[in-house]
Amino acid sequence: MELTLEQVAQSTVEHYRALHTQLESPHVAADPQQTARLARELKRLRPVAELAERYLRLHREHISLQELLATETDPELCQLATAELERLAPQLNAAAEELRLVLLPSDPDDSRNCVVEIRAGTGGEEAALFAADLFRIYQRYAERKGWRLEVIDFSESDLGGFKEIIFTLSGEDVYGTMKFESGVHRVQRVPITESSGRIHTSAATVAVLPEPEEVDIEIREEDLRIDVFRASGHGGQNVNKVETAVRVVHLPTGIVAQCQDERSQHRNREKALKVLRARLYQLQRRQQEEQLAQQRRSQIRTGDRSEKIRTYNFPQNRVTDHRLSGEAKNFTLTEVLEGELDPIIEQLRFIERTSRLQQLHSAPET
Repeated sequence: MELTLEQVAQSTVEHYRALHTQLESPHVAADPQQTARLARELKRLRPVAELAERYLRLHREHISLQELLATETDPELCQLATAELERLAPQLNAAAEELRLVLLPSDPDDSRNCVVEIRAGTGGEEAALFAADLFRIYQRYAERKGWRLEVIDFSESDLGGFKEIIFTLSGEDVYGTMKFESGVHRVQRVPITESSGRIHTSAATVAVLPEPEEVDIEIREEDLRIDVFRASGHGGQNVNKVETAVRVVHLPTGIVAQCQDERSQHRNREKALKVLRARLYQLQRRQQEEQLAQQRRSQIRTGDRSEKIRTYNFPQNRVTDHRLSGEAKNFTLTEVLEGELDPIIEQLRFIERTSRLQQLHSAPET
């Protein structure tokens, strides 16, 4: 039997409260893996539970007013109740629609931190400079969101751009926000290396990987080959003259991760393992998705790195996100360069949710 929205909302609130009680129990506190899992689940459910409580409050008020109208004979009271019902109805409908959207099953990885990899694509030196621009955009966006950004590894070009830069982002709902940045980013502008003033098109790729907990991915020491070497680039005498950089090779898969940003070999090893763990987790996710039947795969664009998602047009001071349509797809370049990404990401998040809701409604019954 299909549950009503009220029943689902009540169940959501009760489940959230039960998880709170469970997390506070001594038995759970003694299990770090279970504690981490419950904490993530509570964090994910909190806004849903708050919205469910608001909807239930409005629904109860709506029922009370209807019951009052059905039994009350005083014309003045009936008039007041009718006016209140008219005021309440749009609020209740809006809360119901919003609750239906947030009750959709979300990616459990959305609440995780993430690893971001930016690589220069076609365009040579100009592509590397554009990769550096993208990194600065994400730096500013992280500052706006109150996230912590930590550089893991980078490779500079001759003119100060990045052939590649890898960094982590930590904070609230990081992967669930940044996953929309995965894909090919294209730039159209006159490069500083262009003497004739012609506009060139270059590209850079952005990959966003959810950062797993240590308990999610087990890495055995015997499966690793760890090399140390002298770091290159900025960092002072210690970084450049002492073998502090670390390269980690996962022998079963051939996946490589390295870090040279810290002065300490131990810290570089920790950060390289963090990247390796994220890449192994991504590989695991991809293998699981491959096993799902085609009809059960999400019809939402996933931001695959081979897909062109956005164009940054400098002469026209315009950013176009190709996943959006109409005038809603265009944004002011100068604002985006300052890290103003929320207007883009919020639209993409809404499209993802509504598309999944439509897919749920149109799915054949089994």
